[in-house]
Amino acid sequence: MRMRPTLSWTPEEDLPPGSTDLAPVADALGAGGVVVLSGAGLSTESGIPDYRGEGGSLSRHTPMTYQDFTGSERARRRYWARSHLGWRTFRRALPNAGHRAVAAFGRHGLLSGVITQNVDGLHQAAGSEGVVELHGGLDRVVCLSCGDVSRRRELARRLEEANAGFAPVAAGINPDGDADLTDEQVGDFRVVPCAVCGGVLKPDVVFFGENVPPRRVEHCRALVREATSLLVLGSSLTVMSGLRFVRQATRAGTPVLIVNRDPTRGDRHAVTRVALPLGTALTTVADRLGVPVDGRTAA
Repeated sequence: MRMRPTLSWTPEEDLPPGSTDLAPVADALGAGGVVVLSGAGLSTESGIPDYRGEGGSLSRHTPMTYQDFTGSERARRRYWARSHLGWRTFRRALPNAGHRAVAAFGRHGLLSGVITQNVDGLHQAAGSEGVVELHGGLDRVVCLSCGDVSRRRELARRLEEANAGFAPVAAGINPDGDADLTDEQVGDFRVVPCAVCGGVLKPDVVFFGENVPPRRVEHCRALVREATSLLVLGSSLTVMSGLRFVRQATRAGTPVLIVNRDPTRGDRHAVTRVALPLGTALTTVADRLGVPVDGRTAA
């Protein structure tokens, strides 16, 4: 029996309320040395739904687990059919004002690092450099047998050839690039093997139930150790992969600031949580700091 991953938490009643005051965020960024930790909420304005916000995908969708993917050929067929369809939409997503503001802060030397829990590549598309993809990236594919890493666009081409005419209508697209399809819509979708060794291909992302590579975690820990503050953008911090860095910063006395519409599991550790839309909040902060976003001169 497939078990639903533990992906939710119940907010405590005595959590501090959200604020609309952006001054602490502007002050932190103005001082420089900020590490950004971003989550799915940053990409919702690009048309990619988040997991837990209003209308979040967890209300209708159980993400693929590593155990299911590696243990079941049927699960892999279902995953690749849904992911192949989702990729057609996912790859067309464009960075939004929030991604562009983060990139602008980086260009102006206000950031010492960007860690993202997202797999959509939108930080990089907006111009951010040195982004640490905590959970990997959907634009790459890895072979579980030989370790070969290839580009997703090549796999998409091979899947198109193997499944000519595959074009079901999905009920929705999820933050992991997975489209909502029924088993009937998946049908007899053909999965292609690794072009190098014939092994099983997996997206180069960390599935639920899979560990983030230790070296990647340590890289992030090093960034947080050197940060003057940690700015969390659009993450509920429900899963430990992101929350651990908030806890690390708190233990070290490094201020944690959160911009997220809904309460998060890290609110108790934060000096503030700003409950405003990400794009509006970050471009407003950029204006206050005189940082042009996409060539727009700050007022």
